[in-house]
Amino acid sequence: MLTKEQITDWFKSLQDDICQQLTAADGGGSFREDLWQREGGGGGRSRIFHGQVIEKGGVNFSAVHGELPDKIKESLKVEAGLFYATGVSIVLHTHNPFVPIIHMNVRYFEMPDKWWFGGGIDLTPHYINKEEASAFHQKLKASCDKHHPSHYPIFKNWADDYFYIKHRQETRGVGGIFFDHLNDKDGTTKEQRFEFVKEIGNTFCPIYLPLMADNKNKAFTAENKKWQLLRRSRYVEFNLVWDRGTRFGLDTNGRTESILMSMPPDAKWVYDFQVKKGSEEEKTQELLKKGVEWA
Repeated sequence: MLTKEQITDWFKSLQDDICQQLTAADGGGSFREDLWQREGGGGGRSRIFHGQVIEKGGVNFSAVHGELPDKIKESLKVEAGLFYATGVSIVLHTHNPFVPIIHMNVRYFEMPDKWWFGGGIDLTPHYINKEEASAFHQKLKASCDKHHPSHYPIFKNWADDYFYIKHRQETRGVGGIFFDHLNDKDGTTKEQRFEFVKEIGNTFCPIYLPLMADNKNKAFTAENKKWQLLRRSRYVEFNLVWDRGTRFGLDTNGRTESILMSMPPDAKWVYDFQVKKGSEEEKTQELLKKGVEWA
């Protein structure tokens, strides 16, 4: 029987592997590790990266447990109980505006009478390259198809709906996949769910490192950099206003620095900013919508 300890150990190994591969791919940076303890139970390893390609990145592991906080009880519609939650969360912000932001999260949650997996990967290019977006989705689809043909279309649509900045009426980027509350109610075993989550976790480096390599040396202008900072501001708005993971971390008294590691080093808000007609920025803006069939 698959245990939470086995799941936790694998998440730790995933963090180690991704950190090693990112360090090698960047070629000029290193991770700072902070070990932390949660007052209510558990803790984690936060690893923050600054390098030549990655301006600021985080690859975080956590495993927390204890009494379920009131806000989470209300959200899950349960009376009381102990919980255990563990996972890995990644966000990378890069120097070059042509290297996209990427986010991945894989996680496991259990209470005495229930358990589930969640997670996903999504891409937020500052400038959308249609070929790269399509290749990104094709690789995600291939990973999903190994486990069930319905996974990609369902989880792709879920990502479109989840990574949506409602107050801007635009998607955060080109989406990806998002899934939550995957359990055994449809007859799928815990072991099978875990194999799918492992598949997604192991997809991260093969899907992102080529994007880094292909774009890290592209020339860019001051206008490109200004647009990057504006797009980063949208990223901040989503994470602080709409992201459930951010709220879960704060509501369970997690480490604030680790929860907010997804924030970029710099961002910019311009009052009533309008893209120029016919510009590359306008082309990207027009693609920030749900329902694009990238794959």
